[in-house]
Amino acid sequence: MAQEGRPALEHRPPSPRPGRRPRGVTQGCLVGDTLIAVGRIVRPQGRWGEVRLEALTDVPERLRELTECYLVPPPAGERRAVEAVWFQGEVPIVKLGGSEDIEAADALVGRLVSIPRGSVRPLPPDRFYAFDLVGCRVETVDGAPLGVVEDVWAGAAHDLWVVRGEGRECLIPAVSAIVADVNLTARRVVVCPPEGLLELGA
Repeated sequence: MAQEGRPALEHRPPSPRPGRRPRGVTQGCLVGDTLIAVGRIVRPQGRWGEVRLEALTDVPERLRELTECYLVPPPAGERRAVEAVWFQGEVPIVKLGGSEDIEAADALVGRLVSIPRGSVRPLPPDRFYAFDLVGCRVETVDGAPLGVVEDVWAGAAHDLWVVRGEGRECLIPAVSAIVADVNLTARRVVVCPPEGLLELGA
């Protein structure tokens, strides 16, 4: 699954420092084809139906803008009004319509707070959300097919794109020295892997 929030990659000329992370990748939850999860309900908070969220966005402050959301499951989402959002330290607290006491809040634990895919903020040119990368075909600069992006893993130094092809899986570091081009319209990623990288996951 893939998370709404931080752009997946900003392309620029290769950095003079090998392996420098261009802008990072965020993954989280792409729920079906229509919803993006921005939070997961982890437990009740208070006595009046409020819930504590695990944020699935790199900009949790955006949660303050929500006026409604879709709770998953069910797969299509259950529409709920968002009555209030505030923060306890860095933890978002949300009051949802229809949740008026601790028992109602407890019944929501584990569900994903989601928004329509079309509601995510547009990004500047050459920057991408991780969930848009999943499913893109990947090839080398020489045109050799490697497979498709199956997942995006966040890492401390850099992120890894999980690419699965026929009979093998490889991990592509999301750094500008390796990722040469991303074309979401064509659903294509072009990479320039260093010698030995593709053999690591073979």
